[in-house]
Amino acid sequence: MATVVMDNGTWFCKAGFAGEDNPKTVFPAVGVATGMDPNSVYIGCEASRKQGLLTVRHPITDGFIWDWNYMENILHHTFHDELGIATKEHPILLTEAQINPKCLRERMTAMIFEDFDFPAMYIKAKEVLSLYSSGCITGVALDIGDGISCSIPAFEGYAIRHAVMKSGIFGRDLTDCLQQSLNNRGYSFSSVADKEIIRNIKENLCYVASDFKKEMEMFSTEVSSLEKKFELPDGKVVKIGSEQIRCVEPLFQPSIIGMDFYPGLHETLNDSIMKCGGDLHKDLYGNIVLCGETSRTPGIIERMQSEITKLAPLIKKIKVKTPPDIKNSAWVGGSILASLPTFQQMCITKEEYDEIGPTIVNKKCF
Repeated sequence: MATVVMDNGTWFCKAGFAGEDNPKTVFPAVGVATGMDPNSVYIGCEASRKQGLLTVRHPITDGFIWDWNYMENILHHTFHDELGIATKEHPILLTEAQINPKCLRERMTAMIFEDFDFPAMYIKAKEVLSLYSSGCITGVALDIGDGISCSIPAFEGYAIRHAVMKSGIFGRDLTDCLQQSLNNRGYSFSSVADKEIIRNIKENLCYVASDFKKEMEMFSTEVSSLEKKFELPDGKVVKIGSEQIRCVEPLFQPSIIGMDFYPGLHETLNDSIMKCGGDLHKDLYGNIVLCGETSRTPGIIERMQSEITKLAPLIKKIKVKTPPDIKNSAWVGGSILASLPTFQQMCITKEEYDEIGPTIVNKKCF
């Protein structure tokens, strides 16, 4: 039977079958309880529609699963309602953040085998899977998510663990920067629903400047011609000026939001590569893949290319790119990996789990 591929994120759950080009289902990775009964919950789109009426919970925050009750509900909803499968008939590949701690990996492994009765499973870092979806197994993935940013060099499909580097600058910081900037101008954005509006403004109007200083000067002299408008749900219009570039510039200049103690993402990425052996530098610099929600920001590829070139002037070929399908890159990479003839040998079987227990995941999935 076809292997189930499931990519769980903070905002969305994507699931489908190995060998397919796209996930069969994509739905909000949220849940909402309707009362005291823990089994009385809405999941996915139904939960999103209750936002504003009831408290919506995201079981995954900053790349880690924090609410296992809701996570179990999301898994049940995925397997039975969205995919309509008998779990005992399918192997499964799950994605995770590269820096996911062992204890959480083990808990997910136990849930997959004990609660859902899968016959075999495998867990792989979503950043490395984004490399797969970009057509390379040796390279470096820079994941810029809403609550986690990380540079992960990989060789032949496996992360070079000692060279993995976290950053303190996330997509959420950019959203907060934009919200504060607009509030300072007299707008009032404070609710949870407002935060979603700010995210939409950021994703639709903001871009990374190729020359930040020069473009900020342009905004100061030509503000009316460069200004953009965003219509709110109530019909009111918000005008966005220099915030278009200033609120995403912290990716490269964290000092703009008072985070002087963090390096820019380009520096984190370069430092990560430099932790690898010199014989790998050519392949790593030549295969830099940006992934995660914030990697969709216009201008980020060109700016990253420029900044890395300055940091590594002796490298002849530096190539920065994003996966063909940025939104689904980890899922697509999982679909590719789970289609390989060697995949079944990579999996943890139910027999191995019964013999060794949850710690088997740390021995077979790396």
